[in-house]
Amino acid sequence: MRLSALTAAVSIFALVAACGGNGETASTMQTGEPVETNAANAPTQQPAFEGQTRAPGVQTTVSMTSETVAEGLESPWGLVPLPEGGFLVTEKPGRLRLVSADGEIGEPITGVPTVVSDRQAGLLDVELSPDFASDRLVYLSFSEPRRGGNGTAVARGRLSEDGTRLENVETIFSAMPTYDNFMHYGSRIVFDRQGRLYVTLGERSDIETRPQAQDLGSHFGKIVRINADGSVPADNPFVGQEGALPEIWSWGHRNVQGAALHPGTGELWGIEHGARGGDEINIARAGENYGWPIAAYGIEYRGGAIGEGSTTAPDTVQPIYYWDPVIAPGGAVFYSGDMFPDWNGNLLVSGLAGQHLARLVLEGERVVGEERLLTGLNARIRDVAVGSDGAVYVVTDDQNGRLVRLRRAD
Repeated sequence: MRLSALTAAVSIFALVAACGGNGETASTMQTGEPVETNAANAPTQQPAFEGQTRAPGVQTTVSMTSETVAEGLESPWGLVPLPEGGFLVTEKPGRLRLVSADGEIGEPITGVPTVVSDRQAGLLDVELSPDFASDRLVYLSFSEPRRGGNGTAVARGRLSEDGTRLENVETIFSAMPTYDNFMHYGSRIVFDRQGRLYVTLGERSDIETRPQAQDLGSHFGKIVRINADGSVPADNPFVGQEGALPEIWSWGHRNVQGAALHPGTGELWGIEHGARGGDEINIARAGENYGWPIAAYGIEYRGGAIGEGSTTAPDTVQPIYYWDPVIAPGGAVFYSGDMFPDWNGNLLVSGLAGQHLARLVLEGERVVGEERLLTGLNARIRDVAVGSDGAVYVVTDDQNGRLVRLRRAD
């Protein structure tokens, strides 16, 4: 494993800052054309409301620099800062590592569950217990091997004091049904303020499994909410409903790989992969149906309409924002920190195909400005986190993946 000292900056950015509740005011942010200039994949589709796509570009004057903290991570997927400093990082082939604040990459932490690793399958997200300071519990999502296939699962275990092993590991949730492919696991895990755990689940990609996103008897294409021990909260929306799985929180999703808790409302915002031209941001609310595959923006990868080509359907919820062309979103986080106070409340979304970090300025539940950061990395950005120092950290999706810090240059 090759280590890296802090390297020279790979890029410097200019950014604006006008004070406001979400980082900028409406009068100062809508000063540019949309940052997306490529033709839409579905040019005849129209947004349901103004600003649902291609928000005005924003720029500012704060100098920033990015620097490599560590390199040599194999296909990193999940990233979470530790309260004592440093990070836990998952590697998709099935390893969990501790990376120190100065870039030292530890040996693989033992006790990690066995995973299927192929294409999109592997060891995926990592999250800390809300009471980590006292219980040291670490939660992992992964592609669980099973007879006849595999599926998304969540396990937890106690991180040893020396950070070398997970102890008393147990699987607390396994998505059903089992299926035999290696695609669309979703797999972000996020705790809410009450200590309940949201798990995002893909619909496993195939034409045959897509309809299960509209089936409450399947976990495919859902966001589920469970208690920290895997039990079902009594106030979940489908508890007691015949034919419905009680863990389900929201449905009609394609493949949610980004999720973050809103700092003001405490609601879960999910960012999901569409097909060609249909990446979405949704606020995941109890019992709501987000449409896939009966209502979707964009087109099939192979070309042609998705289903009947409709972007709306009765009793489904419109995304608050979508990208056409797609950015292929990874992880997401709401910024909160002292380093960039004008960003507080902005949503940061990592882009894989887009090879950038999107900064989205919000007014309530609407995106009113968009900026693309870290374009100089020329790398697929898989996950994003905010450190205790207020700097922004990302991991790049590569066989020689990097942990990169974005900070003020002055």
